[in-house]
Amino acid sequence: WYQRRVAFSSTSEMGQHPSQHADRQSQTQHERSAAAKSSTEPSATSHSDHTPVVNASSTGAEQQSVSILNELHTGPYNFNEQIRAGKSKRDTPSWVQDAVFYQIFPDRFATSPKVQKPSGLEFWDSKPTRNGFKGGDLLGVAEKLPYLKELGVTAIYLCPIFQSACNHRYHTHDYHQIDPLLGGAKAFEHLLAEAHSLGMKIVLDGVFNHASRGFFQFNHILECGEQSPYTRWFKINSYPVNAYYERKPPTYAAWWNLHALPQFNHENAEVREFIYDVGTLWVQQGIDGWRLDVPNEVKVPGFWEEFRRRVRSVNPDAYLVGEIWGQAQDWIGSRFDGTMNYLLNKACIGFFAEEIDASLLDAFVPPLDAMRFAEIVSNLLTLYPAENVLCQLNLMGSHDTARFLSLVKNDIAAVKLANLFLFCYPGAPCIYYGDEVGMEGAKDPDCRRAFVWDESRWNKELLDFFKWCCQMRSSHSCVREGEFHCLYARDKVVVCARGRVDHYFVDSESTGNTAAQEEQTEHNTLVFAFNTSQTDAQVILPHGSQRLSLPDHTVFIDMWETQASPVTINEGKLDFTIPARGFRVFKL
Repeated sequence: WYQRRVAFSSTSEMGQHPSQHADRQSQTQHERSAAAKSSTEPSATSHSDHTPVVNASSTGAEQQSVSILNELHTGPYNFNEQIRAGKSKRDTPSWVQDAVFYQIFPDRFATSPKVQKPSGLEFWDSKPTRNGFKGGDLLGVAEKLPYLKELGVTAIYLCPIFQSACNHRYHTHDYHQIDPLLGGAKAFEHLLAEAHSLGMKIVLDGVFNHASRGFFQFNHILECGEQSPYTRWFKINSYPVNAYYERKPPTYAAWWNLHALPQFNHENAEVREFIYDVGTLWVQQGIDGWRLDVPNEVKVPGFWEEFRRRVRSVNPDAYLVGEIWGQAQDWIGSRFDGTMNYLLNKACIGFFAEEIDASLLDAFVPPLDAMRFAEIVSNLLTLYPAENVLCQLNLMGSHDTARFLSLVKNDIAAVKLANLFLFCYPGAPCIYYGDEVGMEGAKDPDCRRAFVWDESRWNKELLDFFKWCCQMRSSHSCVREGEFHCLYARDKVVVCARGRVDHYFVDSESTGNTAAQEEQTEHNTLVFAFNTSQTDAQVILPHGSQRLSLPDHTVFIDMWETQASPVTINEGKLDFTIPARGFRVFKL
């Protein structure tokens, strides 16, 4: 039996939209989907520092839908002004803006022969099932760190690793024990030490809204009933407790009313202290942050603020990122440094995908023309202070979504376009394991296939592209911490820049260019041009009466297509062509 639900956001909760399902066994897979109420949508030029954006006619993307994009409002912050002004003191970890994250589903990434396993595991390459285990472990992850280093990864986000009776481990049995199937504490200690020696961070998945039927305190209630001293750790409605007979509802508060997921009673101070202690314990052990699962489900005021205070007292540079699917003004800052940026994900699907397999979506995503896409990505930068924008976890897929390659019907061009934008947009890009070699996968559990270690099955061209994106981001500080400007948006073409552009775009009557040349080295700027159409597209920058303040005949080399003909400035304009379903990257 497979149960799915889609939740619509409320004004008070700022758009968290989980959908979950259960099976008749004792395990429930984690899935999320997102949907929201439609609302009035603002102009792209709001808070955009007046960077010129070429308008385009509507292509119907303004239609009413349940898409979370339609709830987007312009916020009060000017990202570029804040970046330009700088900030002497920040309350976010500075390393995040420089990171390239890699999300790993531990049971499916890599297995080491050094970790003893029970019999009964599924074959590594067989189709994943809801309850089956493949046998991936943390020593396997450690042994593959050289691969991740070569790829360009600097931070790893691990799905839950604590002791559990389900393959995704979102049903926690013991928050103090690493699951023995993953190699136990020694395997994790080795992974943590090896990762840190390579300059990589480790972020764990914290599931603190609910536990499992195997969690000691809940199991104690099942054994002892009303006489258990732990009855106030959960909200028990009646006795005897019904935890397994699923034809009748659970007799306690359970997440999405699923028997397998008893919710903690966060109003109980003992529960809060238990969770705070877990949060600080693993930071003391050396982890670099927490990704917090369904944090909006915890309703007790001040809970996450105190969690943040406790964790930061141990490590002021620990990263806290929340699983919030919509706008998160109530969650960013006092609670979390950033969120999983599913709003950006949906916008990229709407613009870069030529075709979408709608059966793999949980909520409708409208097709977007260039101007609408530019509006959305510009408005996203206005929602939070710049330091938090730079801490957003930007992703094209996760364990809760179909793989992007399958979603766009195996269109490699769409994968490249969307991920290049991910790497040039403010925030930390996150690669879902295997996306870099062309892994496919429909909805959960198919999106959680075992990693393909047979290199003959890899898409080597795509892997090289991801390596180039990581290297490009690493070697250009403007892409990690610079301003963001949409320079051009028409039909199916978007051109954006990271870094200072005011040095280069001047009024036509201006004759001076010395300052721009002098500051070019200090304020490096990259220009990214995207063409999602089936035909080549010509672009002339800057648009209108403005001109570039660099001398005519200045040559620009495409950083990606190094064999392409150089582009030169002529009469203050940069005139170039973007190939069909392709991109270009220039350095100013």
